[in-house]
Amino acid sequence: MAFQFAVKNWRSYIPILDVIRDYRREDFHHDLVAGLIVGIITVPQAIAYAFLAGLPPQAGLYACLVPMVIYALLGSSKQMVVGPVAVAALMVAAAVGERAAAGSDAYLAITTVLCLQAGLILLLLRASNMGGVVNLLSHPVISGFVNAAAILIIVSQLGPLLGIDSSPGSPLERLHELGQSITSLNPTTTATGIGSALIMWLVHRHGVRFLQILGLPIPDNHAISRLGPLVVCVVAVAAVWSGDLDTRFGVSVIGEVPGGLPDFTLPPFNTELWLDLLPTSAMIAIVAYVESFSIGTTLANRQRSRVNSNQELIALGAANIGAAFTGAYPVAGSFSRSSVNYQAGGRTPISSIVCMVVIVATLLFFTPLFTLLPHAALAAIVIISVIGLMDFSDLKSHWHVYRQDTITQMVTLVTVLAFGVEAGLITGVALSIAFFVRKTSKPHIAIVGRVGDSEQFRAAKRYDVETFEHVAAIRVDESLFFANANQVENKILKIIQRRSGTRHVVLVCTAVNMIDISGLEMLYRLNQNLDRMGVTLHFSEVKNPVMRQLEATNFVMELTGSVFFTTDQAMKDLSQRR
Repeated sequence: MAFQFAVKNWRSYIPILDVIRDYRREDFHHDLVAGLIVGIITVPQAIAYAFLAGLPPQAGLYACLVPMVIYALLGSSKQMVVGPVAVAALMVAAAVGERAAAGSDAYLAITTVLCLQAGLILLLLRASNMGGVVNLLSHPVISGFVNAAAILIIVSQLGPLLGIDSSPGSPLERLHELGQSITSLNPTTTATGIGSALIMWLVHRHGVRFLQILGLPIPDNHAISRLGPLVVCVVAVAAVWSGDLDTRFGVSVIGEVPGGLPDFTLPPFNTELWLDLLPTSAMIAIVAYVESFSIGTTLANRQRSRVNSNQELIALGAANIGAAFTGAYPVAGSFSRSSVNYQAGGRTPISSIVCMVVIVATLLFFTPLFTLLPHAALAAIVIISVIGLMDFSDLKSHWHVYRQDTITQMVTLVTVLAFGVEAGLITGVALSIAFFVRKTSKPHIAIVGRVGDSEQFRAAKRYDVETFEHVAAIRVDESLFFANANQVENKILKIIQRRSGTRHVVLVCTAVNMIDISGLEMLYRLNQNLDRMGVTLHFSEVKNPVMRQLEATNFVMELTGSVFFTTDQAMKDLSQRR
């Protein structure tokens, strides 16, 4: 494995330099407004996601400082906002909750190790040019995982939403426990939680329309529709303060949020702990990258630009390493906050710097305002935020297009719910690979013939084509490798056995992109077996990489027939032979 960081153009590794070079005065106004709006939205979300991850509230705010700045400097997406996200928080809670008590020093220490390992893994993928490994998480796997994660998050937040204490467990166990404890729910807490969820829904669906009725010239898709978390915080804190809900009715509040900037923290270097956490860190790294790259690509497509996949590995890796040394937890691109940044008019990563300034101001001056923020309100913020992640709309259409993808998606979802995040992702990846191997191990093989007087050749079973009794032009619609070599050989020999008059076989290689050792050995055997049967083997449409593979051995010398440039040439030549 070759490790390389070829610095042909060092500026390409620091995209912010080009942004500053081309920055215009009018850009700052847009970035300032977008950054302020995103910052205001980020504060309550960051606190809510910190509790979801089992961490103190300030850890969520810390995740919006150094990581956000690092990504702004190194990221290739101009509008993506990096910071705490629900899926990463869930994965942290699932991994660390088995090893330490939530909120303890040991818990936070393990979280920093996850950050550091995830960051190093992302940088290692870039250094070894193995970023393509993330493609193992196919769309069905990601979709099944995200849907399952959303369900897990929602179920985990029902307890705080209703004011019922619940212990960790599977979704069914938690729902069963909640059902048995329903009579002990706190009515005031329940009203606070449901009211908070209703406020978020109203702000998102009707907030813009309400302001338009008041005469404000606001477009329908204005980012103000995403200010639900802020409105919930203000209303919930005011309700607790005015009604003394925490002392009179037992509404749980988050309490004191330590102010000030984070201290430098050094993750513990324990070999056993690092090896134990490595698989989880790898999963977090890959999921964070896939999620972030998808968001960045979506935003870039709206502006007819692109994001650099290799640079994203560097930026996200460095951002997570920065989080590790500042008491935070793994970060990724946030779809909701990135969308708000785009809708609010953010033009460059400077908007993320403005957002970071808002977080700094909050940590320095405004943390006392969150003391009376109810846990039920935070649970409502999380639930409403992740509901938007769920998407089952494509299941039916995907079933008709390629049902193996639908099976993979549902198996991933069920496995995540039943056995946990890591088991679900591994099962989904394994099933995707199994379906791929199964499909490629049984490639489509067809006898082809000439269409009319053209140079086009199509399958004889589907089209009215010209064929010759003594020539069998056989097209293999797959590369030749260990999983299908024997199948291809057996199918070709059966075709020849059914065609007693065949004297020439032309292997049409238009779909053959690669031949491994097993495939090459199969071709040697096929050449020899056909020769014993009195049949000559020829090739056509061989691609250059495949031809170089064949020429690297003595196969071409031993081939009983010829290698034709096109199938048309092969059929014109062989039709004259007997």
